[in-house]
Amino acid sequence: MIDGDAQHEVFEVVAAVGDVIRVRSAFLFELGEELGVRIVHDGRVSEATARVRAHTGPDEERITELEIFDRSAPRAG
Repeated sequence: MIDGDAQHEVFEVVAAVGDVIRVRSAFLFELGEELGVRIVHDGRVSEATARVRAHTGPDEERITELEIFDRSAPRAG
């Protein structure tokens, strides 16, 4: 996650299908909240906006669903 000039690793990716990523986080974001994210996959990096779609599961195993949009083209990391 990018916050101004600061970057924070706040998500553990559980699953990704298309533009929906299921993550775990110590933080609870508001439904509909939009976050600037940096995505690193297979050594490639892209920037995107993620919208919080849902929270599922019990509190101690909470999963957050993020919908990714406005994703930049991947570049070498």
